Amino acid sequence: MPHVVTDQCDHCRYTECVAVCPVECFHADEQRLYIDPIVCIDCGACVPVCPVKAVVDVFDLPNDARSSIALNAELSKVLPLIKQKQSPLETAEARRLALGF
Repeated sequence: MPHVVTDQCDHCRYTECVAVCPVECFHADEQRLYIDPIVCIDCGACVPVCPVKAVVDVFDLPNDARSSIALNAELSKVLPLIKQKQSPLETAEARRLALGF
């Protein structure tokens, strides 16, 4: 089962995860990232590099974040693929601090 990007990515869009992904499975909108579950090989390389701990193995998702599974699957089909690291959003640092990281 693949990893997913949770709501903790909202208003951050750090892309350190994209830089380490061996299969290019990340997609993005204006506010956050999503993982394509078909492409993700479940290697876990993305998990430790996320500054806001937004990437999670689906088995480790708390019940209140289970909707992230369907959201990642749906939106990764229609959003552009992100192939390389980009600058985080201007709100990223404040969001990171608000999340306690």
